Amino acid sequence: MKVKLIQPRMLKRPMDTDLKIRMSPHLGLLTVANIIRHECEVTIENENIRPIDFDDVPDLVGIAVTVDVLPRAIEIASIYRQKGVKVIAGGIHITTASSSVPKDAFDSLCIGFAENTWPQIIEDMKHNRLQSAYVSAPLTSGDDIVAPAYDMIDKTDYLWYNVVSTSRSCPHKCDFCYNSSGTHQYINRNIDDVLADIKSLGTKHIMFIDDNFIGNISWTKQFLERIKPLKLNWNAAVTMKIGQYPELMDLMKETGCQSLFIGFESISPQSLSSVHKMQNNREEFERLISELHKRGIMVNASFVFGLDGDTPETFKNTLDWIISQKIDTITSHIVTPYPGTEFYKRMEAQNRIFDHDLSKYNTSHVVVTPLGMSKEELEEGYLWIYQELYSIRNIFRRMPKTIGTIPAYLTFNFFYRRFGHFTSKVCELLTYKRIGLWAEKLSRYM
Repeated sequence: MKVKLIQPRMLKRPMDTDLKIRMSPHLGLLTVANIIRHECEVTIENENIRPIDFDDVPDLVGIAVTVDVLPRAIEIASIYRQKGVKVIAGGIHITTASSSVPKDAFDSLCIGFAENTWPQIIEDMKHNRLQSAYVSAPLTSGDDIVAPAYDMIDKTDYLWYNVVSTSRSCPHKCDFCYNSSGTHQYINRNIDDVLADIKSLGTKHIMFIDDNFIGNISWTKQFLERIKPLKLNWNAAVTMKIGQYPELMDLMKETGCQSLFIGFESISPQSLSSVHKMQNNREEFERLISELHKRGIMVNASFVFGLDGDTPETFKNTLDWIISQKIDTITSHIVTPYPGTEFYKRMEAQNRIFDHDLSKYNTSHVVVTPLGMSKEELEEGYLWIYQELYSIRNIFRRMPKTIGTIPAYLTFNFFYRRFGHFTSKVCELLTYKRIGLWAEKLSRYM
């Protein structure tokens, strides 16, 4: 049986370049590939990199769906179904909000873990009895999680191919996050399996792409002790909870942590309380940033604008605070009601969702009526703070005090953000693999 797995084209946000869409491969599709490759001939196509080959007609198509690519996924499915090909839709949006998917858009939906659904999908395809939906039972342990098929990655397509997951989902249920839907199970992988993934990649630089690398503190400590001998350089996403464990921050630094992505979301207590993110507060932010910077760990802070406590002054106040704290890198979003989440349910109940075009649900469009400002003020403020944060003047005002992190800081702020379009052109000329390998080697001295 010939199976084609597809990642649909995403629409770039105003600050994004091709570096964003070529950052790393889709681990979900690589995992599906590894689950079924012994029974099927599997190919993977990423529409962000090259056009889909619609002339190549498989027996079955699987499409990975996030909320913003659902409209494009439906278009792709329609083309293949007209050719008589069965089409399965899966991924985070399908798992979170399967009821929001038009009934006739796909032949079948894959809801939940691929490990517990795709074997049955293939078996039913063989016997011409494909069901309209496959719902995964919970995983019994991390041993059930299948590793991605790393050998199927074309390394010339991506800046980083060295992405590894240590867990699925997150134990927190923040209102605007997919995990608030209740359809996601948090579970850690077997440590030996993660180590096998790292070793198979053959690199010392690893990006852990978990929703929350410290969702299970005990597991994280055990894992870090195990990677000590590997002498890695690594990055991950964590929550504010990391500030409660100074010994864990020490262990992170000792094992090669270079930067941590942290969802601060807002410096306003009123805004944070509006989405029940009570584990965050400004004083703890400042203490944590100081502790991480003392250890030479860079901070990538994520902020959400348009929360119910926000006003037009929020943007300037946030900018001033970010500069005062010398935060290394910043990612900003407009609050977006992902279908299936608690935030979506509340906005829908309040009749505040005015735009249902899901292609705009990529955190760069206003689709919910804000309370403390106009739609136009939110759009303008969102663009303004990006422009200000990555102005040459403010890049230098945020310069780290720790000399060792300055090369990495300047590389990201100038070559990824400020001059990202130029960098993406260079990558096209020299290949993303070469630039990624150069950045990896440079990171060893940062």
